Amino acid sequence: MRNALSQHRATELRNKPTDAEQALWRKIRRRQMGVRFRRQVPIGPYIADFACLEAMLIVEVDGSQHVDSGHDRRRDRYLRSSGYRVLRFWSNDVLRDIDAVAESIWVACRMPPS
Repeated sequence: MRNALSQHRATELRNKPTDAEQALWRKIRRRQMGVRFRRQVPIGPYIADFACLEAMLIVEVDGSQHVDSGHDRRRDRYLRSSGYRVLRFWSNDVLRDIDAVAESIWVACRMPPS
């Protein structure tokens, strides 16, 4: 049941991306980073904004509601314990300097999964 709910919620999120998520998706989709990213990917009880399964990399785009979030710390611990690396970027940074964000993601994609 939980998986079906996660899939449904992920589909809803895919259909209503934030401006920052849309901007970043334009930069990382279609293997522009040399690897395949997917949007709004259910991983366990969470939904990752962007995930590259082959690089075991998750990219999150955070708005102000994520400042000092205990939920995000628990989420990151879970994702890391599942073998993923997690990169977080503020929405404002994505919108202000998308090229720097894309470069950070590109570098992370070249690092071997831990």
